[in-house]
Amino acid sequence: MTLPLRGVYAVTPTRRRRFLWAAWWTAEPTREPFRPPDASQGGARTVEEARAQAERAAGRPLVEIEPAWATAWTRVLRGEPPWPKPRARREAPPPPPGPSRRAPSRPASARGASPFAVLGLAEAASADEIRQAFRRLALVTHPDRGGDAREFMRVKWAHDEAMARLARPRRR
Repeated sequence: MTLPLRGVYAVTPTRRRRFLWAAWWTAEPTREPFRPPDASQGGARTVEEARAQAERAAGRPLVEIEPAWATAWTRVLRGEPPWPKPRARREAPPPPPGPSRRAPSRPASARGASPFAVLGLAEAASADEIRQAFRRLALVTHPDRGGDAREFMRVKWAHDEAMARLARPRRR
């Protein structure tokens, strides 16, 4: 004895705040291969209106199923696969570089040079003098003002290093 086929329908909201229904009454929907609905239509203002339209199209009462089936049908109508592919698991990001792999702290053009020499200052310069020298050189070397990017990076490094040296207590 075979059980009678029950008709089913699914409803999903659309981008225009309406509802699309899809109904299957000749056979149950299948995932692989995806079985298109026997009838579908969009534009219903409420879920109840969508159910009534689906039952009118089938000519009999229908049982509601998951909205994912109607969503899958909308994807097919847009030319996409009915079921989105599972996302690949993202691998953990690589560990931060250790001391041996860390990028050099100063630009190559500044290696061997004193930050105060790059700024054109004496080793005993104050914070205000360092700031003034940086601003003066930044106006000349900044790429947005026609300067060289590498030279500006060198001046920026010198400013940062000179300010850090002022903040550190001197060792005896």
